[in-house]
Amino acid sequence: MQRQLPLFSEFTEDVALPRPVNVASVPQRSPFRYPGGKTWFVPTFRRWVASMKIKPRILIEPFAGGGIISLTALFENLVEQAVMVELDEEVAAVWEAIVDGDAEWLAYRILTFTMTREAVEEELQKTPASKKEKAFQTILKNRTLHGGILAEGASFIRRGENGKGIGSRWYPKTLARRLINLNHIVERIDFRCDDGLRVMMEFAGCEDAIYFIDPPYTAGGKKAGKRLYKHHQIDHEHLFTICESLAGDFLMTYDEAEEVKVMARRHGFQMRLIPMKNTHHATMKELVIGRDLSWLNDLPAACESKVRYVQRQKQMPESHPPAEGYPDREALDSSG
Repeated sequence: MQRQLPLFSEFTEDVALPRPVNVASVPQRSPFRYPGGKTWFVPTFRRWVASMKIKPRILIEPFAGGGIISLTALFENLVEQAVMVELDEEVAAVWEAIVDGDAEWLAYRILTFTMTREAVEEELQKTPASKKEKAFQTILKNRTLHGGILAEGASFIRRGENGKGIGSRWYPKTLARRLINLNHIVERIDFRCDDGLRVMMEFAGCEDAIYFIDPPYTAGGKKAGKRLYKHHQIDHEHLFTICESLAGDFLMTYDEAEEVKVMARRHGFQMRLIPMKNTHHATMKELVIGRDLSWLNDLPAACESKVRYVQRQKQMPESHPPAEGYPDREALDSSG
């Protein structure tokens, strides 16, 4: 076990943290190599869902990105349906192409593409004539730009893994297989190129919906979100307020920042510190925030056990009926 200084000022003794998850042990479902991806969080997500007394029906992921949490939830039948929301039009093009039935077309383009710096530059200079062509360009950029970063200013991989250069993250057969495998769950994906906060409010009244919320890390003056994502601006206080009104349960992940901790305490939420490894294999820590994190109590993770939390009633305004097309569980069961 690793020894770690206390996360919160209320602690005066060291706390032990579990070792970071080996992401190689988690099934890789996404076609993206996504900056800030949550593959490392999959075991914790599984544990969360398993702790619920009633199996959730819908997962809402308002900042989907590479979508590993939604894909895991669907492939492992942890939920019946996932609502994936992404505002970045390039990333959205990939998910839209998959939902539209073009996964095999994308797989074929990947398998037949000759990976050279010149070929990549030539392809990316083209104006895409269709959504699926834009999707292919996005995957190409994601796999050849440094760190998989799609934001403006990202540069091509130079040396790459084992000196393989620009093609060091281009695995045609693996990518094609992942895309084709998505056809097994595609009918259960409700993808939205939309504002994640707006979609959360749309589903706020659904008691059998859960939310995995991984916003850009820009709270507390953090710069990672600004560097990694095109759409990094977000009203973090408004996000916390929305979470307080949700009928269903939620988990949020955030970079460790005092401003975030203050917001969590103010809204009566609990926090835990979970270790993860970044792209440089350095061990870092991220905050997990939720209403009740007692299902994590038997793990040696840092928590604010000495803090008295404000117990709030979930605010359920009558203006939040179940989202259209998503009847409540009783209606669903009685429909046959």
